Amino acid sequence: MTLRALRLLGHEPVAIVGTGDDGGSSGRLREHLGVPPPGDLRMALAALSGDPSGDVARQGLWLRVLQHRFGGTGDVEGHALGNLILVALWDELGDVVRGLDRLGALLDARGRVLPNSLDPVLVVADVVDDQGLVTEIRGQARLTATRGVVTGLRLEPADPRPCPEAIAAATEADVVLLGPGSWFTSVLPHLCIPELRAVLAKGSARKVLVLNASAQTGETEGFTAADHLRSWCALVPEVRLDVVLADPAAVEDRDELAAACRAAGAQLRLAEVLASPGAHHAGRLAAALEPLVGRDSHAI
Repeated sequence: MTLRALRLLGHEPVAIVGTGDDGGSSGRLREHLGVPPPGDLRMALAALSGDPSGDVARQGLWLRVLQHRFGGTGDVEGHALGNLILVALWDELGDVVRGLDRLGALLDARGRVLPNSLDPVLVVADVVDDQGLVTEIRGQARLTATRGVVTGLRLEPADPRPCPEAIAAATEADVVLLGPGSWFTSVLPHLCIPELRAVLAKGSARKVLVLNASAQTGETEGFTAADHLRSWCALVPEVRLDVVLADPAAVEDRDELAAACRAAGAQLRLAEVLASPGAHHAGRLAAALEPLVGRDSHAI
């Protein structure tokens, strides 16, 4: 949704996407072929292509084909065609970034999609249950469905090959937008890439966190808005935020959230950015982001 909002503002953003997905079509492809999981990369390309409002009826044929998912009971069951196209491009070109750029050109994408790592990674978390027992949870799919408090987060390998173009984009950016997204399996794993974490910790880009609209069943079940910021400070304390954007309807206690934001170095901005409980609205989010990112800045 953040990518669509930036497109409505006229930006051509660089989307940096994680490579930890190990479920569904992406999980099968990474397991069988040893490639980065293509699903989230495909979805980011789709967000940068076609109608930025997300109106399905106005999307072009190629974008609909990219998102087409096979049914049936054969080998292609459950695969999105765009996932297969991406893997085929990587195989033909021998380069993940070139493959993404070529598919982006075909779709007339307004911006660029890059992986945070050139390797598929495993997301690993330490989770404390309500009895105080600590369990190591391995894999994004398992972590998404796990209840408990995450006290540690890391990747395997611990030092995966970063995507040089992604590191360059983060270094050159004026504004870095984080979220919304699955907190422990999509947002925070970016900060587990050592080179990317260092750039965000030391760089001059304004860092804006778009807070999730609600807690998610499983990984953040029972979280308040302030809990998201507390876990940020606990897991990545050296990466300071500048602004946290949240919808008042998703905030239980404004004073508590404001205090948690200050602990992370950020100012709290409240704006009505939701279309419905749990879902952001591209137009409203664009209006809230415009004074933070402008129309001429280099945003990722």
